[in-house]
Amino acid sequence: MARVSGADGVSLAVEAAGEGDSVLLVHGFPDSSRVWRHQMRQLVESGRRVLVPDLRGMGNSDRPEGVDAYRMQTLVADMLAVLDAFEVERAHVVGHDWGAGIAWVLAALAPARVASLSALSVGHPMASRPPTLEARQKAWYQLYFLFPEAEELLLRDDAAMLRDWLGDVADYEQYLADLRRPGALTAGLNYYRANMGPPRELRRRGLPPVAAPTLGLWSDGDIYLAEDAMRRSGEHVTGPWRYERIEGASHWMQLDQPARVTALLLEHLEAHA
Repeated sequence: MARVSGADGVSLAVEAAGEGDSVLLVHGFPDSSRVWRHQMRQLVESGRRVLVPDLRGMGNSDRPEGVDAYRMQTLVADMLAVLDAFEVERAHVVGHDWGAGIAWVLAALAPARVASLSALSVGHPMASRPPTLEARQKAWYQLYFLFPEAEELLLRDDAAMLRDWLGDVADYEQYLADLRRPGALTAGLNYYRANMGPPRELRRRGLPPVAAPTLGLWSDGDIYLAEDAMRRSGEHVTGPWRYERIEGASHWMQLDQPARVTALLLEHLEAHA
């Protein structure tokens, strides 16, 4: 695993494999690069170069202190630093959860670096405004994470609340172990504390539409995010737009339905090589 210097000198762990067109896989919370293990193998076998970073605060990357270290502009700059470190001018960008949020902003603000975009679970940042009642109900945890007591409450009684929040997920035990590491849970919650709503400057001027060919995926078992925001994301894409609903999968569709998700990603990459 390589080490890359991020936007402000934070050390990022990056797994790289394969040769060919570059694909950047960006995970979310509470994941690491491990969540892409099924897709990574098949993307490499299809003749592509795959870059899979651990986001700051997660996996084997450094965990800087302070909420400001996790603002969206810095997260996007980290991904640009990864591309620069591997001398990649343009990459196909695939993101899930927070990784999808980062990927949307990267594609909007640095269009020359993004050959295509695939967003899993999380739609365009402007597509959820105003949020529906369903979206507000599903997002209760986002407000909970903002409270300074959240870490203590989530880990109390052998992490009972954290266990309930995770639900029936394939990597359940891995997440519990990862989030019990010193500073790991705070780093993850800082993503929410730093970025609830679009960044201030984006709220003022709006986020440019995405010109890259874009694939949006949402799973019918997602208990955290509503479908409407992903469906409406096409309104913020000027390039080719495709939406697919993944049946029989939780929020972690790439773990629950790996063959279906990988097949859709490969179709998208091949159509926009």
